[in-house]
Amino acid sequence: MESPVDGRPHTVRVITGASGHIGGVLARALADRYGPGHVRAIYRERRGTAADLDIAWVNGDILDKESLIAAFKGAETVFHLAALVSIDAVRAEEFHRTNVLGTRNVVEAALACGVRRLVHVSSIHAYDQHPSDEVLDENRRPADGPRHGPYDRSKAAGEVEIRRGIDRGLDAVILNPTSVIGPYDGGPSPMGQVFLDLYRRRIPALIAGGYDWVDVRDFAAATVAAETKARCGENYIVSGHWHTVRELAELSQRTTGVAAPRLQFPLWVARLWAPCQVVLDRWRGRRPLYTPVAVRVMAFGNRQISSAKAQAELGFQPRPLAESVEDTYRWFDEHGMLG
Repeated sequence: MESPVDGRPHTVRVITGASGHIGGVLARALADRYGPGHVRAIYRERRGTAADLDIAWVNGDILDKESLIAAFKGAETVFHLAALVSIDAVRAEEFHRTNVLGTRNVVEAALACGVRRLVHVSSIHAYDQHPSDEVLDENRRPADGPRHGPYDRSKAAGEVEIRRGIDRGLDAVILNPTSVIGPYDGGPSPMGQVFLDLYRRRIPALIAGGYDWVDVRDFAAATVAAETKARCGENYIVSGHWHTVRELAELSQRTTGVAAPRLQFPLWVARLWAPCQVVLDRWRGRRPLYTPVAVRVMAFGNRQISSAKAQAELGFQPRPLAESVEDTYRWFDEHGMLG
C-alpha cells in the first residue's frame, strides 16, 4: 500500500505519551494522515482522549527499555512525548527519572530497532529564559545551571540524551513548545484546570505577568511536519502568542460569560503568598497550580519567543489565542466538563 503523502510504503508511526493532551491530538493527526492502522500508541495506565481511535494500543513504559523495544519494532518514526510536566519543584527525582532516564531508554530502543526518525518533544524551558528582554530563539543557551529549576534542568538534560543518540547515528529532531492549550484536554492539563477554575469562579484573584501560549492543534501539525521536513539534529521552537494573565481571563469571560476576577495581585504579593497556597491546595486535596514556580514563570517569562525557524521550515502558523480559548470551552462543554 502506497502512502498518499510521500509515495513511500506505509509503515508504523509510534507515539509515547499518547494518553496525554498533546499525544491524543497528535494521534488523531497521524491517523488522519497515514490511516489509523499505521499508528501505534504506547500507554501505561489510561488511553486519554484518543481512546476512541482505531489505532494499535501497546502497554509500555519509558522506564522499561524492553517494553519500548517491543513497541518500536517496525517503526518508521517514533514521536517521543511521554514526560513528567509539573510546576511542583519538589519532584526533582521524578523529573530526572522520567525526562532524562526515560528519554535515554527511548534513544536506546530507537537505535536497537533501526527507527528511521525520532521526533522528540522537549520544552521551551530547556532554554535559559534570561535575559527575558531579548529574543529567545534556538541559539539561546540551555537551562543546565544551578539557578534553573529541576524541571528545566531535566528537559535540557533530556535533549543531551537525544544528541548522544545522534552522535551514534540516530536521525532525531527536537521540538520546543511553549505552554500548550486547546481542546481535547481530558486530563485536564494544568492550563485546562485554570480554564475550568475560571469558569467555576474558583480563582479569587489574578496575578500580574503573562506567558506564551500555543494551540495544541497547531503544535501537533508542526510535530507531524517535523517527521519529514525538520533537519536532523536541529531544534525548533514552536511558540504562539504572549498574553497577560488578565487578557487570558478576559478571553475566558468573553467566551463563557462568567466574569473574570477583578482583583489582581502584584508580583511581590503573589510570590509571598504562593507557598501558602500550595499548602492550602494540598490540604484540600487539590493539585497545586498557584506555585512559586508558576509565579516565577509568569513574572519572568520571555515576551519575545521566536518561532521563525519553525514557521520557515515546518510551515507552522499559530492561530489567535481567542480561537483556542473558545474551542477549549466548547470541547469541555461537549464532554460534560463544565457541569
